[in-house]
Amino acid sequence: MAMSFEWPWQYRFPPFFTLQPNVDTRQKQLAAWCSLVLSFCRLHKQSSMTVMEAQESPLFNNVKLQRKLPVESIQVVLEELRKKGNLEWLDKNKSSFLIMWRRPEEWGKLIYQWVSRSGQNNSVFTLYELTNGDDTENEGLCLLLPPSPHDFSAAALPSPPLMLGKAKGFLRKQAP
Repeated sequence: MAMSFEWPWQYRFPPFFTLQPNVDTRQKQLAAWCSLVLSFCRLHKQSSMTVMEAQESPLFNNVKLQRKLPVESIQVVLEELRKKGNLEWLDKNKSSFLIMWRRPEEWGKLIYQWVSRSGQNNSVFTLYELTNGDDTENEGLCLLLPPSPHDFSAAALPSPPLMLGKAKGFLRKQAP
């Protein structure tokens, strides 16, 4: 059963696709865009894309309204996500990015809580066990990795995954 995505009301509002000049309005608009991007990517288990792919995706392109967020505005939204810790640029040109619907610290906290709850402190786990194990099935850790091993290609994600590397930093701080 495929899950459907519920678009926020702003997505059906044509001015949403033009960044507003008023500072207060723009802040609210950017918050709405950030929430939309994170929700959309999480539901579709999308962890990386290029700016051009993003512009052509339904995320920034409302075909029904015939409105598309311009590339410059997409860059502003993505930079806002980077400031919040939910995005890493994968290249110096800022043309491709890694989207983290949970910040690395949040992943680290989830892993730490699971390890503590399951009484497995000081145990060694493989990435596969954390994301595909029977014990972690209901923990949401399956979303830690992209759904396909092909998503680890040089064009998509660095190897080892950036999210996990940063989550490890959080886990080190939690160690007694």
